[in-house]
Amino acid sequence: MALAAPLVVLGSGTAQAASCNLTTGPHQRQVEQFLGRPVDGKQSAADCNAIKAFQAKHGITPTQGYAGPLTWRTMSTMLAQRAAGNNPNKAGSCPTDKGRIACVDLTRQLSWIQDGSKLVYGPVAVRTGKDGTETRTGLKKIYYRSINHWSTIYNVSMPYSQFFDGGIAFHSTTKSMWNPPGSGGCVNMTSTDAKAYWNLLTKGEDVYVYGRKPGT
Repeated sequence: MALAAPLVVLGSGTAQAASCNLTTGPHQRQVEQFLGRPVDGKQSAADCNAIKAFQAKHGITPTQGYAGPLTWRTMSTMLAQRAAGNNPNKAGSCPTDKGRIACVDLTRQLSWIQDGSKLVYGPVAVRTGKDGTETRTGLKKIYYRSINHWSTIYNVSMPYSQFFDGGIAFHSTTKSMWNPPGSGGCVNMTSTDAKAYWNLLTKGEDVYVYGRKPGT
């Protein structure tokens, strides 16, 4: 993830992030509204600092406080996730005739576990495959589980791995769920959510992946 830029302490005693881009971005109004800033459609130093803090938190680069397409796309995904509430399968896109199943909606970057039409866990934000290594869609089954998995491909730890499509698995990561551009295909989760999935699912359980990740 990108590191926040050094802070410069001003004479008034307030801290302002260095290297802020004071140019008004194409999504200025939407970003201002999302962050609870005064909505005037014009970039200010305060706007820039707020946008930059959001970018630094989620590893969005360049981390300069510019209200560009990637920052707004990330915020739009967050809004869609919030709108899902406790009824993520309202549209009925994930099968309800399979018993217990893990659903992955690439469009909203959401996952949940349901049993028939009953929500068992979630929905939770996930981080799926980036452009070129997209998480493949369709009905799958968990075929291998490894609680302390180590990826020899990426040379990285993948705790609570549950593989359901070749090398694609649910597993935890320390990255933000909104860190672009995305994973190498796996469905990244927070440690809490990956552990819950580990305890609720088992080998042979169904996984259904659908939609299309924004930006792919």
